[in-house]
Amino acid sequence: MRISIIGAGNGGQAMAGHFSLLGHQITLYNRNLSKIAIVAESKSICLTHAIEGTAKLYCVTDDLAKAIRGAELIMITTTADAHRELALQMSPHVEDNQIIVLNPGRTLGAIDFYNSISKSTQKRLYIGEAQSLIYACRAETPGNVRIIGVKDKVYFSSYPSEDTLYILKTLNGIFNCFIQASNTLVTGLENIGAILHPSVILFNAAAIERGTLFYFYNDMTPAVAHFLEQLDKERLSIGRAYGIDLLSVSDWISFAYQGTKGTTLCEKMQHNPAYYKIFAPSTLESRLLTEDLPTGILPMVEMAKIVGISTPLMEAVLNIGQVLLNRDFSIHGRTLKNIGMDIEDRSQIVQIMSR
Repeated sequence: MRISIIGAGNGGQAMAGHFSLLGHQITLYNRNLSKIAIVAESKSICLTHAIEGTAKLYCVTDDLAKAIRGAELIMITTTADAHRELALQMSPHVEDNQIIVLNPGRTLGAIDFYNSISKSTQKRLYIGEAQSLIYACRAETPGNVRIIGVKDKVYFSSYPSEDTLYILKTLNGIFNCFIQASNTLVTGLENIGAILHPSVILFNAAAIERGTLFYFYNDMTPAVAHFLEQLDKERLSIGRAYGIDLLSVSDWISFAYQGTKGTTLCEKMQHNPAYYKIFAPSTLESRLLTEDLPTGILPMVEMAKIVGISTPLMEAVLNIGQVLLNRDFSIHGRTLKNIGMDIEDRSQIVQIMSR
């Protein structure tokens, strides 16, 4: 297939290399080629650990129109806070019947992208979102990616949901790990990154600012794991209020990474091979806050208010994160108003997200 990968960060480089090794023609786009100059020059990516091999790329470009021209499948691997602007930038260049997949969509991602791109084009597009990125990976240097683990199962839904099976046939024909979710309510509320990432950063903010190195997952402690489970209970309550039985964060780790050892969340975080020796970020200006707060915690809090669910821990994480970063995510983040869902009725939200 002719596949375009939009975004050449950790996940984008991993996916470009992996899908090329599987025999597909890969175009890799990044808005700043200087960050991946060696990849642009060599048109190759070396993968190690869980997936091994040196992959050749068809094209590496910073020209978005060129990147998506003729692509049968467009895999977006940018951070989720870039989805809305990216949809507007892509809209003049998309072609009928192209498949566009957000990897991942985070919460309300496919709807946000769909509503944004539909303002500027009438092309027939197939838009969907993965619940999570396929890989646990790090680009140790540009073009050299360590894939620590690959998920066994990842929920997927399209928007509208009637297109899910069509897209799944294509995705699983490339790499068979995607599981049909009934709609984007499921993929959006199964956003485990929003539970795992921001809180660990907040509880270690001083260590990060001092430059103290630690392993983000392997150095998990019982008290922080307990907090994550209590935070997750709020997400589970939101799901029940919308008629969905979600996986707990602990059950999700076993679901996504089969064979993970441990009975408690803390043990699973410490011993999951896919989480092995991944360093925490060196700055608070990390996607683990700047992405997961405005496209995860914020929309969940908004959805909770509609159904009268109390989320004191989510709101605390959001508010503390905003203060530490000195910004207000309600301005550009995924509030219901910002994504074109300025409604206050549960049944309407369910109807829209189940579409």
